Amino acid sequence: MNAKDIEDIYELSPMQKGILFHSLYAPELGLYFLQLNYTARGKLNLDAFDRALQQVTAKHAVLRTSFYWQEIEKPLQVVHRQVKLPIEQHDWRGIEPATQKARLQSFLESDRRRSFDLSQAPLMRVTLIRLTDDTYQLVLSKHHLILDGWSSALVLKDFMQLYAALCQGEAGLSTPTPSSRFRDYIAWLQRQERSPSEAFWRRSLSGFKAPTSLNYLDDDNLGDRQDRYDEERIQLSTATTATLQSWARQHQLTLNTLVQATWAILLGRYSCQNNVVYGCTVAGRPVDLAGAEEMVGVFINTLPVRVKLDNEQPLLAWLKQLQEQLVAMRQYEWTPLVEVQGWSEVPRGVSLFESIVVFENYPVDRALREWQGDLEIQNTDNFYKTNYPLTVVVYPGSELTIAISYDSRRFAIAAIATILNHFKILLQNMMAHPQARLHDLPLLTEREQEIALMLEQEVTFNFDRKYTSENLRSRFPLATLKKEGEFKALF
Repeated sequence: MNAKDIEDIYELSPMQKGILFHSLYAPELGLYFLQLNYTARGKLNLDAFDRALQQVTAKHAVLRTSFYWQEIEKPLQVVHRQVKLPIEQHDWRGIEPATQKARLQSFLESDRRRSFDLSQAPLMRVTLIRLTDDTYQLVLSKHHLILDGWSSALVLKDFMQLYAALCQGEAGLSTPTPSSRFRDYIAWLQRQERSPSEAFWRRSLSGFKAPTSLNYLDDDNLGDRQDRYDEERIQLSTATTATLQSWARQHQLTLNTLVQATWAILLGRYSCQNNVVYGCTVAGRPVDLAGAEEMVGVFINTLPVRVKLDNEQPLLAWLKQLQEQLVAMRQYEWTPLVEVQGWSEVPRGVSLFESIVVFENYPVDRALREWQGDLEIQNTDNFYKTNYPLTVVVYPGSELTIAISYDSRRFAIAAIATILNHFKILLQNMMAHPQARLHDLPLLTEREQEIALMLEQEVTFNFDRKYTSENLRSRFPLATLKKEGEFKALF
């Protein structure tokens, strides 16, 4: 590497270290590859589009960053002075819509398999597919090593402003103005005291010796499926979402607290445990670092949340307790997960958690919807694969969206659909019964409750006379019938 081409060199953030480890440990899995897929209608100025992308790349150091780890004590990120962001173009006009759809799906899957060479910048590429004279498919592929969600929104905002200016004949950024530097955050991390953080995490995880397993959700019939991550999602109505937001404000709770609480209760019900741990992705932007909100890089961190479920405790009191716990954790959310793992009593080599919860509070979709230009973004889709078998992602907005990304070799689609339904029901029941005890909150539909009542009344199950294991699974996709006569239910 030519030293003249290097602008800066510095260490990695905690999340970057974890992402790099998993990406190198199992490169064939394509972990932490993010693919954003947009449909746009209108007039596209190709020259302005390309120039805006290149100027954004020049402005933000992380878009010109590569990573080095071989034969050095600590991995480093290297910022290059000049990097050209590749734009691949295809013209599919004249091809039948059905063929276009099949070809697009084939392209997306092929693009995911390409992944990235982490030692070569940029770790992002753009593909522009023209479907009709005024319809385009925009595919943005990037590695999570360079951008988190909030940073992606900042970059998108810059791109849209530059594109609009260039379309109007303005020069854009003749001399790019550097954004607040990500290296300042790395320096801030290195100044943090480890001892208070270690004491906090040791206290938080004391006595916890094994992760809350998801084995009870497994479907043994999926073992022959190919390695694949799928996603299912549901959307709450505008009215339900507004009621939920109002209820949270009334009781001085955040939506994030309600989301965390819902998953904790579900995890406890599914596992039949009253002490559960899951991962929580936090923003990681320190309030005492000037300009942190405008910095572009990877600030997020995924850390364990240990929740104790006292079935006799009133819901509201428990929710406020959980919110206080989440607030207390913020002071130490910069701590590398690998260090937290080492301070816990869970054996080395065993993950602290198998599921994670992400509350997406960055305005990417909102920014796209509010784009004042000749292009209208009509459809958005994304693909993201982590090293965790199940990820719950909640997108706030006028209609709250709950999505679950999952390893389809372990979990059947019916089980994921049931989890989403339980998530929705539990949120609604928390609003309807704020004074209820945790144990009294139902998460079954009326029909499921009827079946559950019938099953509870049976001392033993006569599958020949009443149910077969197959139709029980169809009614309760998350039920585990390990052997005849044994029923592990969701309630």
